[in-house]
Amino acid sequence: MDIQYHSTHIPVLCAEMLETLAPSPGKVYLDGTFGGGGYTRAILKTNVAKVIAFDRDSDAVKRAEPFKEEFGERFEIVHACFSDIHKHIEPGTVDGIVFDFGISSYQVDEAHRGFSFRQNGPLDMRMGIGSQYSAADVVNTFKEKDIADILYLYGEESRSKKIAKAIVEARSIQPFETTQELALLIRKIVPSQEGFDPATLTFQGLRIFVNNELIEIERALQLSNQLLPIGGRLVTVAFHALEDRLIKNHSQMDFNHQGYLCSYAKINKKVIVPSQEEVRSNPRSRSAKLRGFIKQVRR
Repeated sequence: MDIQYHSTHIPVLCAEMLETLAPSPGKVYLDGTFGGGGYTRAILKTNVAKVIAFDRDSDAVKRAEPFKEEFGERFEIVHACFSDIHKHIEPGTVDGIVFDFGISSYQVDEAHRGFSFRQNGPLDMRMGIGSQYSAADVVNTFKEKDIADILYLYGEESRSKKIAKAIVEARSIQPFETTQELALLIRKIVPSQEGFDPATLTFQGLRIFVNNELIEIERALQLSNQLLPIGGRLVTVAFHALEDRLIKNHSQMDFNHQGYLCSYAKINKKVIVPSQEEVRSNPRSRSAKLRGFIKQVRR
């Protein structure tokens, strides 16, 4: 989960990201998920020529304003989903791409965004542009089977049918408006586990569906094939199995690029995970998995 950057906080696996991306002076890099700007700042501090950052969240774009003052023309922020990077970047003009596919801690920590079951706020969960429904729209208007499918497919919630049935019964009396209303209902159905809130998987499933996250990720990975030159590097950070599975499957596929048959070679033989020290200082990092790839001509 991406976290805000300031004097006492850095993003998840930041040092490992830099080592894997290996930014070089004079080259251009793309940060597909600006968030709090931690990765962007870290890359810019290596004296690269430029970082072009993307974010679908208008709040993140506002947070990027000081970067323009600090780094000038070496930094550019684009208010767009990372599934639209091809509309703003010409093929071969970036030397490396990094995607942190986790939700921004800014979004989680701001109750009015409706992402957190630990804070009471409107049941929203929309990250920004590209979201057709809010979470409230889903739980209050979708059919019981559709809600169950969303929770099972995107939240991997084994009690999805039971939860969906309870949601439909409860909304017939009063529609859901807040995160706490939904979380309290789920906690009556799903047994508690130490260190794991019963509402976690349901909220994950709703968030992924509302923001089309898996479709966005798959599209962004496909576009990286087109944008990166031979030898270009792709670094990804995932936070749950669905994201990581997409990344692994994509990296194993061959693809065509300017008449060449290309593929990705792993930079690291094993997936990189946070150290025990990082997890202790930032518990949200515990599920992070970093993978790095180099685009190459298939022999």
